[in-house]
Amino acid sequence: MREHYLDDSVIQPYWDNSIAPRLEIDSGDVVVFDCRESNGQIQPDWTEADYDQLDRSKIHALNGSVWVKGAQPGDALEIDILDMRHKGWGWTAHRAGAGLLPEDFDFTYLHHWRIEGDTCYSTELAQVQVPFEPHPGVMGVAPKAPGRFSTFPPRANGGNVDVRDMTIGATVWLPVLVPGALFATGDCHAAQGQGEVCVTGIEAPMRLTLRITLLKGLQLPELQLRRPSPMSKLDSAGYHITTAHGPDLMANAKQALRYMIDWLAATQGISRSQAYMLCSVAGDLKISEIVDAPNWVVSFHMPLAVFAG
Repeated sequence: MREHYLDDSVIQPYWDNSIAPRLEIDSGDVVVFDCRESNGQIQPDWTEADYDQLDRSKIHALNGSVWVKGAQPGDALEIDILDMRHKGWGWTAHRAGAGLLPEDFDFTYLHHWRIEGDTCYSTELAQVQVPFEPHPGVMGVAPKAPGRFSTFPPRANGGNVDVRDMTIGATVWLPVLVPGALFATGDCHAAQGQGEVCVTGIEAPMRLTLRITLLKGLQLPELQLRRPSPMSKLDSAGYHITTAHGPDLMANAKQALRYMIDWLAATQGISRSQAYMLCSVAGDLKISEIVDAPNWVVSFHMPLAVFAG
């Protein structure tokens, strides 16, 4: 086993199976990826006006690609997340046309975080503290089809899945779709709720350490993973839960989220943008019931430990 290092001087803001890899490794090698924050552009002193001017063609500043020797279609990569280290800051935002509630939030809001040790501190809300529970939002291999593809939607190659359970100590399995696999990663989050409802978690630059092992002939259909317990450090002070019912899961998800935003604004004395942002970085959107036709139930869970500060 060898250890390799990839700095953040080169970014890959797309998927493309024709690009030359930055690094070739043997199965079982460890790679340390220096990852910019998700867009590779935002700075801790940015304003909302700055955010509106960023280059959205570089929506994910991925680091890679990595060629895994011997990898062929039908194989799989086993990726052990060994370590993630923050660089002291992060951000969260909503903007027009994005997120679960674009019809409610058709303007830009940018929120900064200070990260110290294992805690993320809001720069606006003194009472809010979110534990540092990091994960890479994007892990993927090159797609089977030729051409250049946006990293924004998740695909058969993995990509922008934003599964917060891909945390330190987790193992991720990805199908290999092209020779060498051409693995890339980035879009690191210091924290995120299940659903990432405003379209961002706490986006943060990080140093990510992975062990990549080739599994021959596994024929994996899509990304799978295994994570350690506990599910969240926030599971310590109970939850406030809102619910919404109806025949449309998307409509129910939107309504359960709106009810939570209403509750947060009314009880915590925060703005609706701050509430939306907090739901995205710390709250969990869940399907609670999907068997009693014609109506299903979606719930939104806000951990009360967020307000321990």
